[in-house]
Amino acid sequence: MPEQLRNFLTQHQIHEVECVIPDMTGVARGKIVPRNLFLNEDDMKMSKAVLMITVNGEFADYERFVGPSDPDMVCVPDAATVRLVPWAIEPVAVVIHDCQDFDGRPVGISPRAVLRRVLKLYEAKGWRPVVAPEMEFYLIAQNNNPHEPLRPPTGRAGRREVGRQSFSIDAVNEFDPFFQDLSNFCDAAELGVETLIHEVGAGQMEINFSHGDALDLADRVFLFKRAVRETAFRHNIFATFMAKPMEDEPGSAMHIHQSIVDAGGQNIFSNADGSASELFFSYIAGLQKYMPKATAIFAPYVNSYRRLSRFTAAPINVRWGYDNRTCGIRVPNSGPEARRLENRVPGVDVNPYLAMAATLACGYLGMVEGLLASPPMSDSAYDLDYELPRNLGDAVEALAECAELAEVLGSDFVPAFCSVKEKEYETFSRGITAWEREHLQLHV
Repeated sequence: MPEQLRNFLTQHQIHEVECVIPDMTGVARGKIVPRNLFLNEDDMKMSKAVLMITVNGEFADYERFVGPSDPDMVCVPDAATVRLVPWAIEPVAVVIHDCQDFDGRPVGISPRAVLRRVLKLYEAKGWRPVVAPEMEFYLIAQNNNPHEPLRPPTGRAGRREVGRQSFSIDAVNEFDPFFQDLSNFCDAAELGVETLIHEVGAGQMEINFSHGDALDLADRVFLFKRAVRETAFRHNIFATFMAKPMEDEPGSAMHIHQSIVDAGGQNIFSNADGSASELFFSYIAGLQKYMPKATAIFAPYVNSYRRLSRFTAAPINVRWGYDNRTCGIRVPNSGPEARRLENRVPGVDVNPYLAMAATLACGYLGMVEGLLASPPMSDSAYDLDYELPRNLGDAVEALAECAELAEVLGSDFVPAFCSVKEKEYETFSRGITAWEREHLQLHV
C-alpha cells in the first residue's frame, strides 16, 4: 500500500474507503470497504464484466470481450486520486482504481486505460497534452415520473426561471445555497474548479476547470459529476448532465480546450516567432478527419443527437475558425504560449476519460499523418451541411469501421464500446415515445 494513501487515511481519520472504477458510461462502480481492510489488501478483485454494463444496467456481450467464465480483474488504487468524500456523514475517502489483468497488463476496455494508452503515444513523441474542460449542466425540479417533462427548479425568490437568463449574476444567486455547498465540496475534494456562469438555458449552469494533465482532469470531471448530484439532493432539486434534457432549451456540452507542450514545456502549436506551427494545423486536420468517426464517443446516447442539431446552436460539422463558436473546432484568442483549440462537439453526457482520449487521438493522428486543415471559417458554420452522424446507430457504425482510431484507442476497446452502445440502442428502440402515441395513434 503506497505510503501516501496510508498517511491520508490516518491524517483524516478515515472510516471507510470508496474503491471506484469508471465503467464505459462513466458510472462509478466499485466497493465500499472499511479502512483496515483497505490498508491490509494491496488490491481489489472485481468481475471484468462490470466494464460492459450499459447505462440502463444491462450487460452487453461480455462473454465476447471478457470471457465466458466471467473472470475477475485486479483493481489497483491510484494513490494520486485519493480525496475526501465531503458529503459523507463520517470521514470517508474515495480512491479511483486502475484495472489490470492478473499478469499486470492493463485491461484494454477500461476507460482509464484507454486514456493512459493515448497519453503514452504522446509521451513517446516527447509531447504532453494540456487540457481544460468546461462543464454545462441543468438544475431541475425533482421529477420522479420519467414520462413528465423536466422543469427548472424554484429559486430562493419562490419562482421558476421562465425566460433565459444568459450570464445573469442574479439568476445564479437564486441558488446561492446550492453553489456555496458545491464550492465547499469541490474545495474539500480538491477538484480545481474555477469560474461559474449561468448559461443560456433556464436553470443551465457552467463550471470551468483549471487546465492541467488530461488524466487528472478526467478524474476531476468524473468526481465533479458526483459532487453536483449529491449537492442537488441536499437542496431538494436534481442536477442533470443529459445532453438535451428540455425540449425548448439548448443542450449541454463538455467543451475541451487543449494544447500540446514538449519536454521543455514549450507549446508545440507555436513557432519560435509566435506564428502557428504546422503541427497546429495538422492537429486541427486530425480533428476534422476523425471526429466524425469518433462521434459515438462524443455523443454516446440517443439523446445526444437531439443536441447536435441545426436548431440548437450546437456544432453539426467539423469546420474550424478563430474565435468562432459556430464551429465544431474553435481557436480562442490567445498569445503564442497559450495557443490552443477547443473541441465543441462533446456533450456533457460523455465519459470524460473517453472523450479526452478520443479528442487527443484525433489530433495525434492528424499530426503523425501530416494532414492539412481546411481554411478557417469566418462566417456561421450553422448553415453548412451536417458532417457528423445524425444518430447513434450511424455513429457506432462509423467508429467500428475506423481502423486508425482502433489502433490508437485499442483494438479491444473499440468493439467493446460499440457493443455497449449497440445494446443501449437496441433497448431504446423497443420503447414507444409519447410523440409516437400522440401523432400516430389515430392519424396514420
